[in-house]
Amino acid sequence: MNPQVDALTRFYAAINRNDMQGMTRDFDPQIVRIEPEGFPTAGTYRSIAAVQENVRRGRGTWAEGSCDPEEFFVNGEKAVVYLHARVRLHGATEWIGGRFADGFVFHNGRIAEFRTFSERAQALEWAGIAEEQPG
Repeated sequence: MNPQVDALTRFYAAINRNDMQGMTRDFDPQIVRIEPEGFPTAGTYRSIAAVQENVRRGRGTWAEGSCDPEEFFVNGEKAVVYLHARVRLHGATEWIGGRFADGFVFHNGRIAEFRTFSERAQALEWAGIAEEQPG
């Protein structure tokens, strides 16, 4: 694997085990998180603490489940991860889920930007990836 894929694999594994400290292992101190309108915690978050709290709020709604990477795409300093989330929220009996993508910008080997896309094609376009070729 390449270093970006390694960092992102660690990132999602930490989220799935609810390890908010481990999740930040590869973050740049100036990380920016952008979650689009229509998502439960939409907005822009700046700093490790702010991004950590954003993920904590979202992850904290899960009674059980996971957000699993399906494919990784890399174009220079940008990476896109196709994800499949399947969770049961606290107080619910039904499982919910969906497929979407996260995009990342790396700076000096660290995650400097983390954004979510509801449409996978938008993430590939944002990253300048013309074809769906895993990284």
